[in-house]
Amino acid sequence: MSNVNLAVIYYSMGGTNYQLATWAAEGAKEAGAEAKIFKVAELAPQSVIEGNPVWKATVEKTSHVPEVTGADLEWADAIIFSVPTRFGNMPSQMKQFLDTCGGLWASGKLVNKVVSAMTSAQNPHGGQEATILSLYTTMYHWGAIVAAPGYTDPVTFGAGGNPYGTSVTVDQNGKMIEDVQAAVKHQAKRTVTVAEWVKQANQ
Repeated sequence: MSNVNLAVIYYSMGGTNYQLATWAAEGAKEAGAEAKIFKVAELAPQSVIEGNPVWKATVEKTSHVPEVTGADLEWADAIIFSVPTRFGNMPSQMKQFLDTCGGLWASGKLVNKVVSAMTSAQNPHGGQEATILSLYTTMYHWGAIVAAPGYTDPVTFGAGGNPYGTSVTVDQNGKMIEDVQAAVKHQAKRTVTVAEWVKQANQ
């Protein structure tokens, strides 16, 4: 698995999706892949961030994480996205990044990337599945290969049973309700395993 490169790309205001991204990278590394964590660029004004203590703390805590670029997508054999839900859709920050990938898409450099996605929301039916599917819609245009976890391991049920990708409910205090660490790691391992199959087939 040492020849598989995984980019974990996230957006996070309160730290939940940064934590999911961290677990995903750990799971991929446990499977023998090389994993790097990236964040998408923030679009909100600094004044707004400064006015929200949790948001500000997350920005400061993750200041060491590099912002993703097109070159990082080219480097990656596999990509895992982790985003909170915004009215059943991905955040504008993630959408803005994806919208900059037209050049890579047009040149065929995103074809056969193996992708998967994770999300969070403040209640179980707050658009978690729709958010993941909104990301996958873009991936289909890329010609990417979606490696959803499905029900390939019992840990999926323990994490809430979302077959499209791991999703977690976050309470008003920012604490995760479901125990999803094992499900995230399984999803990451499955993603890099599929990427290894694809890469071997193309050699």
